[in-house]
Amino acid sequence: MQYLAVLLGIFGLELKIKNKVEETKKEGQTEERCGGFLLIRKHHNKGAFLNTGQHRPKLITAVSLLLTAVLSVFYIVTLGTAGKGLLKWGLTLLLGGAYSNTYDRLARKYVVDYVSFDLPFGLKKIIFNIGDFCIMIGALVTAIGYSK
Repeated sequence: MQYLAVLLGIFGLELKIKNKVEETKKEGQTEERCGGFLLIRKHHNKGAFLNTGQHRPKLITAVSLLLTAVLSVFYIVTLGTAGKGLLKWGLTLLLGGAYSNTYDRLARKYVVDYVSFDLPFGLKKIIFNIGDFCIMIGALVTAIGYSK
């Protein structure tokens, strides 16, 4: 049950933050935090990671739905098995982020991204959301948990 609580928590927190960003920020407006290292700015991502496929949003939405559905079935099956805690936590994080971003694609027709970091080599231009971090960390933890 703790897995589902965390998954729903990720989804709920992301929805709240994204709604707040949509209401209070203008596209391209930047707010510096943590001495300028953390940048808060609104971006509508119509594609996938790094705007990949932004000119084919319907395809991106379909792929997102398909992958989320397949992972959801795998998650449900995994939750019913003993052990595999690392795998369950990885899938929890991954799906919390996936549900959030897929919801955005369905409801808004784009994903709300809002945080970036003042890092060198053009990395400052990449804008994320918490769901993206959950997907990346969850995928890594899932891979490690699945291999054990």
